[in-house]
Amino acid sequence: MIEETPGRGPRKGAAGPAPTLRERKKRETRQRISDEATMLFMARGFDQVTVAEIAKAAQVSTMTVFNHFPRKEDLFLDRIPEVVDLVTTAVRGRAAEESPLAALRALLLRLLDQGHPLAAVGDRYPHFWRIVLDSPALRARAREGVEEVELALGDAMHSSAHQAEGPGPRFAAALTVAAYRCVYVTTARRLLAGDSAADVADDHRARLNEAFDALERALPWPATAAQNGTEADQPSARPSRTR
Repeated sequence: MIEETPGRGPRKGAAGPAPTLRERKKRETRQRISDEATMLFMARGFDQVTVAEIAKAAQVSTMTVFNHFPRKEDLFLDRIPEVVDLVTTAVRGRAAEESPLAALRALLLRLLDQGHPLAAVGDRYPHFWRIVLDSPALRARAREGVEEVELALGDAMHSSAHQAEGPGPRFAAALTVAAYRCVYVTTARRLLAGDSAADVADDHRARLNEAFDALERALPWPATAAQNGTEADQPSARPSRTR
């Protein structure tokens, strides 16, 4: 089994009906392709490995590789869909009295406690990041991935807002992604410089909480009807006008 890295690795699927034999074989093939690709990338660098070599190592055709991974970059950065699912599920599945920012903060703190790659804190990750930094194609795909997360988070915030009109939820998503990216990159740079995960974990947690404290001050989420009462039950905040 390949070691877990920020871009790829073993992951837990959502609970649901048991997969069919065809689905299990498809997942096994995808995982085998991903494992072989990662071993080759780790050994030789991303740009020095061809898709044909990956297909040969995984004992499949090149077409099969592209059926599972539309682009070569997705073989290495295959956690982007998982990140999208994590953040959108946190926002859409939150409790009625919980704001999207509170749900996202809780998610990121939980992932940090679990040692999840999205938390950035792990001694195994610097080699992965160096491969990304050494490849213009991977750097470009990583930037696209951040944009995909931001757009999906904006959609989730927009659809769950009490007043969905206007740019508010999408603006909040952009600021949230930018804030967490700053926390993540700072931790990654420290690990790349030689600090251990144990040395940076507490600082990462503190900066994450500081970032969300700032976001919640800047982006107060409207209170729910359950918290404030319905509009009909509330006295008007505007003074009546006499004519």
